[in-house]
Amino acid sequence: MPTTLPKKRIIPLPGQAPEDVVVDREGCLIAGVNDGRVLRIDPQSGKVQQLADTGGRPLGLEVLADNRILICDSPKGLLELDPVTGKLRILVQEYAGRPLPFCSNVVAADDGTIYFSSSTDRYTVHEWRKDIVENIPTGRLFRRHPAGHVEQLLGGLYFANGLALAHDASWIVVAETGAYRLRRVWLKGPKAGRSEIFAELPAFPDNCSMSEDGLVWVALASPRNPAVDKLHKLPLLIRKLAARLPAALQPAPQRVTWAMAFDAEGRVVHDYRWTDGEYGMVTGVCQHGSAVYLSSLVEQSIFAFELTSG
Repeated sequence: MPTTLPKKRIIPLPGQAPEDVVVDREGCLIAGVNDGRVLRIDPQSGKVQQLADTGGRPLGLEVLADNRILICDSPKGLLELDPVTGKLRILVQEYAGRPLPFCSNVVAADDGTIYFSSSTDRYTVHEWRKDIVENIPTGRLFRRHPAGHVEQLLGGLYFANGLALAHDASWIVVAETGAYRLRRVWLKGPKAGRSEIFAELPAFPDNCSMSEDGLVWVALASPRNPAVDKLHKLPLLIRKLAARLPAALQPAPQRVTWAMAFDAEGRVVHDYRWTDGEYGMVTGVCQHGSAVYLSSLVEQSIFAFELTSG
Protein backbone atom coordinates (compact mmCIF):
# COMPACT_ATOMS: atom_id res chain seq x y z
CA MET A 1 0.00 0.00 0.00
CA PRO A 2 1.41 3.46 -0.88
CA THR A 3 2.63 5.51 2.07
CA THR A 4 0.56 8.45 0.84
CA LEU A 5 -2.76 7.83 -0.84
CA PRO A 6 -3.44 9.78 -4.03
CA LYS A 7 -5.98 12.58 -4.13
CA LYS A 8 -9.46 11.25 -4.75
CA ARG A 9 -12.25 12.71 -6.84
CA ILE A 10 -15.97 11.96 -6.63
CA ILE A 11 -18.03 12.00 -9.86
CA PRO A 12 -21.75 12.35 -8.94
CA LEU A 13 -24.37 10.28 -10.76
CA PRO A 14 -28.11 10.74 -11.27
CA GLY A 15 -28.69 7.20 -10.02
CA GLN A 16 -27.86 4.83 -7.17
CA ALA A 17 -25.40 1.97 -6.93
CA PRO A 18 -23.23 1.83 -10.09
CA GLU A 19 -22.25 -1.83 -9.63
CA ASP A 20 -19.56 -1.86 -12.34
CA VAL A 21 -17.62 0.75 -14.29
CA VAL A 22 -15.83 0.44 -17.65
CA VAL A 23 -14.40 2.90 -20.18
CA ASP A 24 -15.52 3.19 -23.82
CA ARG A 25 -13.36 4.05 -26.85
CA GLU A 26 -13.86 7.79 -26.31
CA GLY A 27 -12.72 7.66 -22.69
CA CYS A 28 -16.19 7.99 -21.22
CA LEU A 29 -17.34 5.84 -18.31
CA ILE A 30 -20.16 3.33 -18.60
CA ALA A 31 -22.08 2.24 -15.50
CA GLY A 32 -25.42 0.63 -14.72
CA VAL A 33 -27.53 1.82 -11.78
CA ASN A 34 -30.10 0.01 -9.67
CA ASP A 35 -33.21 1.26 -11.50
CA GLY A 36 -32.08 -0.50 -14.70
CA ARG A 37 -30.50 2.43 -16.54
CA VAL A 38 -27.13 2.19 -18.29
CA LEU A 39 -25.32 5.54 -18.18
CA ARG A 40 -22.44 7.11 -20.11
CA ILE A 41 -20.47 9.63 -18.07
CA ASP A 42 -17.85 12.17 -19.15
CA PRO A 43 -15.23 11.77 -16.37
CA GLN A 44 -14.08 15.39 -16.69
CA SER A 45 -17.30 17.38 -17.08
CA GLY A 46 -19.54 14.89 -15.29
CA LYS A 47 -22.12 15.11 -18.09
CA VAL A 48 -24.37 12.04 -18.14
CA GLN A 49 -26.22 10.41 -21.04
CA GLN A 50 -28.68 7.55 -20.64
CA LEU A 51 -27.96 4.77 -23.12
CA ALA A 52 -30.67 2.27 -22.21
CA ASP A 53 -32.91 0.81 -19.55
CA THR A 54 -32.63 -2.97 -19.27
CA GLY A 55 -35.74 -3.37 -17.14
CA GLY A 56 -33.62 -5.45 -14.74
CA ARG A 57 -30.45 -4.78 -12.77
CA PRO A 58 -27.32 -4.15 -14.90
CA LEU A 59 -24.17 -5.54 -13.25
CA GLY A 60 -20.91 -6.39 -15.02
CA LEU A 61 -20.12 -4.58 -18.29
CA GLU A 62 -17.76 -4.93 -21.24
CA VAL A 63 -17.20 -2.47 -24.11
CA LEU A 64 -16.45 -4.17 -27.44
CA ALA A 65 -14.17 -2.83 -30.17
CA ASP A 66 -17.12 -1.35 -32.10
CA ASN A 67 -18.46 0.28 -28.88
CA ARG A 68 -21.30 -2.21 -28.43
CA ILE A 69 -21.70 -2.99 -24.75
CA LEU A 70 -22.15 -6.38 -23.12
CA ILE A 71 -24.29 -6.28 -19.99
CA CYS A 72 -24.74 -8.90 -17.29
CA ASP A 73 -28.23 -8.31 -15.97
CA SER A 74 -30.03 -9.96 -13.07
CA PRO A 75 -32.41 -11.58 -13.81
CA LYS A 76 -32.45 -10.82 -17.58
CA GLY A 77 -29.22 -12.65 -18.45
CA LEU A 78 -26.39 -11.66 -20.78
CA LEU A 79 -27.38 -8.73 -23.00
CA GLU A 80 -25.83 -6.74 -25.85
CA LEU A 81 -26.49 -3.00 -26.22
CA ASP A 82 -26.08 -0.85 -29.31
CA PRO A 83 -25.28 2.52 -27.68
CA VAL A 84 -26.24 4.46 -30.82
CA THR A 85 -29.77 3.08 -31.20
CA GLY A 86 -30.32 1.98 -27.60
CA LYS A 87 -31.42 -1.44 -28.86
CA LEU A 88 -30.92 -4.37 -26.48
CA ARG A 89 -30.44 -7.97 -27.62
CA ILE A 90 -30.53 -11.05 -25.39
CA LEU A 91 -27.47 -13.26 -25.92
CA VAL A 92 -27.89 -15.82 -23.12
CA GLN A 93 -30.81 -16.36 -20.74
CA GLU A 94 -30.43 -19.98 -19.72
CA TYR A 95 -28.06 -22.93 -19.75
CA ALA A 96 -29.07 -26.59 -20.14
CA GLY A 97 -32.70 -25.57 -19.93
CA ARG A 98 -32.36 -23.68 -16.63
CA PRO A 99 -32.50 -19.89 -16.28
CA LEU A 100 -29.42 -17.92 -15.23
CA PRO A 101 -30.85 -15.47 -12.67
CA PHE A 102 -27.55 -13.91 -11.60
CA CYS A 103 -25.18 -13.24 -14.50
CA SER A 104 -22.43 -11.26 -12.83
CA ASN A 105 -19.45 -10.20 -14.97
CA VAL A 106 -18.39 -10.46 -18.61
CA VAL A 107 -15.30 -10.08 -20.81
CA ALA A 108 -14.74 -10.66 -24.53
CA ALA A 109 -11.80 -11.86 -26.63
CA ASP A 110 -10.83 -10.27 -29.94
CA ASP A 111 -12.28 -13.21 -31.89
CA GLY A 112 -15.78 -12.62 -30.49
CA THR A 113 -15.65 -15.28 -27.79
CA ILE A 114 -17.44 -14.08 -24.64
CA TYR A 115 -16.75 -15.26 -21.10
CA PHE A 116 -19.24 -14.59 -18.34
CA SER A 117 -19.83 -15.61 -14.75
CA SER A 118 -22.96 -16.67 -12.90
CA SER A 119 -22.71 -15.98 -9.17
CA THR A 120 -25.41 -18.46 -8.13
CA ASP A 121 -28.23 -20.41 -9.73
CA ARG A 122 -30.45 -20.00 -6.64
CA TYR A 123 -30.96 -16.24 -6.29
CA THR A 124 -31.02 -12.93 -8.14
CA VAL A 125 -28.82 -9.97 -7.22
CA HIS A 126 -31.50 -8.73 -4.81
CA GLU A 127 -30.79 -11.70 -2.53
CA TRP A 128 -27.01 -11.77 -2.84
CA ARG A 129 -26.55 -11.73 0.95
CA LYS A 130 -28.30 -15.10 1.25
CA ASP A 131 -25.84 -16.76 -1.10
CA ILE A 132 -22.82 -15.25 0.68
CA VAL A 133 -24.04 -16.41 4.11
CA GLU A 134 -25.18 -19.88 2.97
CA ASN A 135 -21.91 -20.32 1.03
CA ILE A 136 -23.14 -23.08 -1.28
CA PRO A 137 -20.83 -23.22 -4.33
CA THR A 138 -23.17 -22.96 -7.32
CA GLY A 139 -21.20 -20.22 -9.12
CA ARG A 140 -20.07 -20.94 -12.67
CA LEU A 141 -17.85 -19.67 -15.47
CA PHE A 142 -19.20 -19.88 -19.03
CA ARG A 143 -17.86 -19.40 -22.55
CA ARG A 144 -20.09 -18.23 -25.41
CA HIS A 145 -18.57 -19.01 -28.79
CA PRO A 146 -18.95 -16.51 -31.67
CA ALA A 147 -21.57 -18.77 -33.29
CA GLY A 148 -23.67 -18.62 -30.12
CA HIS A 149 -22.96 -21.99 -28.49
CA VAL A 150 -22.49 -21.75 -24.71
CA GLU A 151 -20.40 -24.14 -22.62
CA GLN A 152 -19.59 -24.29 -18.93
CA LEU A 153 -15.86 -24.00 -18.23
CA LEU A 154 -15.93 -24.28 -14.45
CA GLY A 155 -18.53 -24.94 -11.77
CA GLY A 156 -18.62 -25.27 -8.00
CA LEU A 157 -17.45 -21.70 -7.42
CA TYR A 158 -18.22 -19.75 -4.26
CA PHE A 159 -20.18 -16.79 -5.66
CA ALA A 160 -18.40 -16.44 -9.02
CA ASN A 161 -17.96 -12.77 -9.80
CA GLY A 162 -15.39 -10.56 -11.57
CA LEU A 163 -13.43 -11.62 -14.66
CA ALA A 164 -10.12 -10.52 -16.17
CA LEU A 165 -8.97 -11.97 -19.49
CA ALA A 166 -5.28 -12.12 -20.48
CA HIS A 167 -4.50 -10.04 -23.57
CA ASP A 168 -3.55 -13.16 -25.53
CA ALA A 169 -6.70 -14.93 -24.23
CA SER A 170 -4.56 -17.77 -22.84
CA TRP A 171 -6.09 -17.55 -19.36
CA ILE A 172 -8.86 -15.88 -17.43
CA VAL A 173 -9.15 -14.92 -13.78
CA VAL A 174 -12.47 -15.33 -11.98
CA ALA A 175 -13.19 -13.91 -8.52
CA GLU A 176 -14.77 -16.16 -5.90
CA THR A 177 -16.36 -13.66 -3.55
CA GLY A 178 -17.42 -16.27 -0.99
CA ALA A 179 -13.92 -17.78 -0.81
CA TYR A 180 -11.88 -14.52 -0.70
CA ARG A 181 -9.79 -15.46 -3.72
CA LEU A 182 -9.04 -15.15 -7.41
CA ARG A 183 -8.86 -18.32 -9.51
CA ARG A 184 -7.06 -18.62 -12.86
CA VAL A 185 -8.47 -20.86 -15.58
CA TRP A 186 -6.13 -21.75 -18.45
CA LEU A 187 -7.76 -21.49 -21.88
CA LYS A 188 -4.85 -22.31 -24.18
CA GLY A 189 -1.53 -24.15 -24.12
CA PRO A 190 -0.43 -27.25 -22.18
CA LYS A 191 -2.47 -26.25 -19.09
CA ALA A 192 -5.72 -25.65 -21.01
CA GLY A 193 -8.72 -26.73 -18.98
CA ARG A 194 -6.91 -26.57 -15.67
CA SER A 195 -7.52 -24.06 -12.89
CA GLU A 196 -5.44 -22.82 -9.98
CA ILE A 197 -5.54 -20.28 -7.18
CA PHE A 198 -4.23 -16.98 -8.57
CA ALA A 199 -4.37 -14.94 -5.34
CA GLU A 200 -5.72 -15.27 -1.81
CA LEU A 201 -7.32 -12.01 -0.68
CA PRO A 202 -7.87 -10.17 2.61
CA ALA A 203 -11.37 -9.09 1.58
CA PHE A 204 -14.46 -9.97 -0.46
CA PRO A 205 -13.56 -9.55 -4.17
CA ASP A 206 -16.14 -8.31 -6.63
CA ASN A 207 -15.66 -7.18 -10.25
CA CYS A 208 -12.25 -7.39 -11.92
CA SER A 209 -10.64 -5.86 -15.00
CA MET A 210 -7.48 -6.17 -17.08
CA SER A 211 -5.40 -3.02 -17.60
CA GLU A 212 -3.66 -2.14 -20.85
CA ASP A 213 -0.32 -3.04 -19.24
CA GLY A 214 -1.53 -6.48 -18.14
CA LEU A 215 -2.49 -5.94 -14.51
CA VAL A 216 -5.44 -7.75 -12.98
CA TRP A 217 -7.43 -5.20 -10.97
CA VAL A 218 -9.93 -6.36 -8.37
CA ALA A 219 -12.51 -4.34 -6.47
CA LEU A 220 -12.68 -5.26 -2.78
CA ALA A 221 -16.12 -4.66 -1.29
CA SER A 222 -15.31 -5.20 2.37
CA PRO A 223 -12.52 -6.71 4.52
CA ARG A 224 -12.77 -10.34 5.51
CA ASN A 225 -15.41 -10.73 8.20
CA PRO A 226 -14.71 -13.06 11.19
CA ALA A 227 -18.44 -13.44 11.87
CA VAL A 228 -19.03 -14.65 8.30
CA ASP A 229 -16.08 -17.03 8.60
CA LYS A 230 -17.64 -18.54 11.73
CA LEU A 231 -21.03 -18.85 10.02
CA HIS A 232 -19.46 -20.74 7.12
CA LYS A 233 -18.24 -23.44 9.53
CA LEU A 234 -21.74 -24.09 10.90
CA PRO A 235 -24.19 -26.68 9.50
CA LEU A 236 -26.10 -25.70 6.37
CA LEU A 237 -29.44 -25.47 8.19
CA ILE A 238 -28.04 -22.87 10.58
CA ARG A 239 -26.47 -20.95 7.70
CA LYS A 240 -29.81 -20.91 5.89
CA LEU A 241 -31.57 -19.62 9.01
CA ALA A 242 -28.93 -16.93 9.51
CA ALA A 243 -29.27 -15.86 5.87
CA ARG A 244 -32.94 -15.12 6.47
CA LEU A 245 -32.47 -12.91 9.50
CA PRO A 246 -33.18 -9.19 9.05
CA ALA A 247 -30.22 -7.38 7.47
CA ALA A 248 -29.66 -5.44 10.71
CA LEU A 249 -28.90 -8.73 12.51
CA GLN A 250 -26.49 -10.05 9.89
CA PRO A 251 -22.74 -9.29 9.74
CA ALA A 252 -22.31 -5.78 8.33
CA PRO A 253 -19.73 -4.92 5.64
CA GLN A 254 -16.96 -2.60 6.83
CA ARG A 255 -17.01 0.74 5.02
CA VAL A 256 -13.71 1.08 3.15
CA THR A 257 -12.62 2.10 -0.36
CA TRP A 258 -10.30 -0.63 -1.60
CA ALA A 259 -8.81 -1.93 -4.85
CA MET A 260 -5.75 -4.04 -5.63
CA ALA A 261 -3.84 -4.95 -8.79
CA PHE A 262 -1.77 -8.06 -9.50
CA ASP A 263 0.74 -8.98 -12.20
CA ALA A 264 0.47 -12.16 -14.28
CA GLU A 265 2.24 -14.14 -11.55
CA GLY A 266 -0.27 -13.12 -8.90
CA ARG A 267 2.07 -10.65 -7.19
CA VAL A 268 0.62 -7.46 -5.70
CA VAL A 269 1.53 -4.37 -7.74
CA HIS A 270 -0.96 -1.83 -6.36
CA ASP A 271 -2.91 -1.77 -3.09
CA TYR A 272 -5.03 1.32 -2.48
CA ARG A 273 -7.21 1.49 0.60
CA TRP A 274 -9.06 4.46 2.07
CA THR A 275 -10.52 3.97 5.55
CA ASP A 276 -12.11 7.41 6.05
CA GLY A 277 -15.59 6.03 5.36
CA GLU A 278 -16.42 8.54 2.60
CA TYR A 279 -16.99 5.86 -0.06
CA GLY A 280 -17.85 2.24 0.60
CA MET A 281 -18.57 -1.21 -0.81
CA VAL A 282 -16.44 -0.97 -3.94
CA THR A 283 -17.73 -3.44 -6.53
CA GLY A 284 -16.12 -2.25 -9.78
CA VAL A 285 -12.68 -1.07 -10.89
CA CYS A 286 -11.00 -0.13 -14.16
CA GLN A 287 -7.80 1.64 -15.16
CA HIS A 288 -7.65 4.05 -18.09
CA GLY A 289 -4.19 5.56 -18.61
CA SER A 290 -3.06 6.69 -15.17
CA ALA A 291 -6.63 7.11 -13.91
CA VAL A 292 -8.41 4.45 -11.88
CA TYR A 293 -12.19 4.47 -11.48
CA LEU A 294 -14.13 2.65 -8.76
CA SER A 295 -17.85 1.97 -8.51
CA SER A 296 -20.05 0.85 -5.65
CA LEU A 297 -23.16 -1.12 -4.72
CA VAL A 298 -24.30 1.60 -2.30
CA GLU A 299 -23.01 4.99 -3.51
CA GLN A 300 -24.47 7.50 -5.99
CA SER A 301 -21.15 8.33 -7.62
CA ILE A 302 -17.90 7.08 -9.18
CA PHE A 303 -14.65 7.32 -7.21
CA ALA A 304 -11.56 8.38 -9.20
CA PHE A 305 -7.83 8.69 -8.48
CA GLU A 306 -4.51 8.85 -10.31
CA LEU A 307 -1.92 6.11 -9.92
CA THR A 308 1.09 6.96 -7.79
CA SER A 309 4.59 5.60 -8.22
CA GLY A 310 5.11 4.86 -4.54
